Amino acid sequence: MDYRTASTPTVAKDVATLYVALELSLKTWLVALRSSAGDKVSLKQLPAGDQAALFGLIDGAQDELHAAGYQEVRVVSCYEAGRDGFWLHRRLVEHGVESVVVDASSVAVPQRARRKKTDRLDVRALLRELMALVRGESDCRVLRVPTPENEDARRLGRERRQLVSERVSHVNRIKGWLATEGIVDYQPQRRDRRERLAEQRTALNQALPAQMKESIERELERLELVLAQLKQIEAKRDAIVADPPPDDVNAVKIQRLAQLRSIANETATSFTREVFYRHFDRGRQVGAFVGLDGSPWRSGRMDREQGISKAGNRRVRALCIETAWGWLRHQPDSALSQWFFKRVGAAKGAFKRKMIVALARKLMVALWRYLETGLVPTGAVLKPEAARA
Repeated sequence: MDYRTASTPTVAKDVATLYVALELSLKTWLVALRSSAGDKVSLKQLPAGDQAALFGLIDGAQDELHAAGYQEVRVVSCYEAGRDGFWLHRRLVEHGVESVVVDASSVAVPQRARRKKTDRLDVRALLRELMALVRGESDCRVLRVPTPENEDARRLGRERRQLVSERVSHVNRIKGWLATEGIVDYQPQRRDRRERLAEQRTALNQALPAQMKESIERELERLELVLAQLKQIEAKRDAIVADPPPDDVNAVKIQRLAQLRSIANETATSFTREVFYRHFDRGRQVGAFVGLDGSPWRSGRMDREQGISKAGNRRVRALCIETAWGWLRHQPDSALSQWFFKRVGAAKGAFKRKMIVALARKLMVALWRYLETGLVPTGAVLKPEAARA
């Protein structure tokens, strides 16, 4: 439901609205309840994860409104997205509650130099935001909760990114240790890494210190485990691209993106699982979702652009920029690349970096249109195997 376009709830005697705001923490949940029949706010503290107590509060408040003569009680709840994810939202929906999950950074807060912050103040502010949201008077950003299937499908790519980060840490740690002995040409990712480790000599032409060598060997064991898991994940990813499962509606999108030259399997998978699994009404929404839209600052005579909003998933945004550079290299004759070359010319530095962001935004919109309508970006070339198919 789009709460920004929702009409003001009916205030007739037979209909009431119960507003429920939740402030979630590791040990406790603070629940604020208020009905449209009165102005009293009830605050209750529950043990974290106590669903029975939460639903008991909601059902009890509903019973009180029914006893007061209201035949229909509409229950609307909200909480801020965070550590608890979306399981609570799905559980509330199962219980018949109209649940919304909001972006914590979009909830209005006082702009004082030192603002007060407690869980009680926060949950009251969230309750006011929920009531304004139902009235259609709030700019608070409501998240589109993914389906359990979509949420689970993107786990593979996120695990790969985590493993790549761990691989970098292990490699850098080994290289750092060896650098203290003057060894700078050892490559831990080579298949003969253990044989080459045994051959290493320090800058003083001595064998590696015994404890350092044992530490490196243990670090290599951890690195080899990461490399093996990466290989498993990448094999599973490539199998999905080669033969999309019939029960995965987004796997075909991954395959189609991977058919474009300069779009690798990992890029196609990340874009689809993180962005293109959603529905967008227009291209501008695509750019805003990945944080590549503008942030104007206009007030009186002041009129300046602050740069991109940087909202949304920062890893996807970085991948957009990386893909834009690759697009210039592998799709130089496409209309998007020609647009970039014409405007940038021989320019370098900040202007070129700004223009690559603009190209990334245009490219994301073009890829969205390609997936939605089948329209290949103008001048773009498919990979040879895709062109023959």
